[in-house]
Amino acid sequence: QVQLVESGGGSVQAGGSLRLSCAASVYTYSNNCMGWFRQTPGKEREGVAAIYTGGIRTYYADSVKGRFTISQDNAKNTVYLQMNSLKPEDTAMYYCAARAWRGSCGSSPLGSPLGYNYWGQGTQVTVSS
Repeated sequence: QVQLVESGGGSVQAGGSLRLSCAASVYTYSNNCMGWFRQTPGKEREGVAAIYTGGIRTYYADSVKGRFTISQDNAKNTVYLQMNSLKPEDTAMYYCAARAWRGSCGSSPLGSPLGYNYWGQGTQVTVSS
């Protein structure tokens, strides 16, 4: 059974930092495209960052470039999202996602949540001004 277990959300003031973690099974994690998406009530789920765990390629939404960093720990089958300089508009439920097939992320891994098959339960991030 595929499981993505997220942790690390919380409440911070603007300018603060949080680190999200997404632990996956070794089969799901290995050589896969894994991403972080976020969603606020009434809005579509949007891609934030993605990483190909078989290499070093990373992808970011324009809104988080320079502030967020996605990384991996192969020994722990875990993907992280380090979020710095947080803004109130970053407030959302954050979800970890993975694909059912192994391979690179392709050209637009943040374009649509439909490109992913497996999802974590979500972790809430709240940034106050």
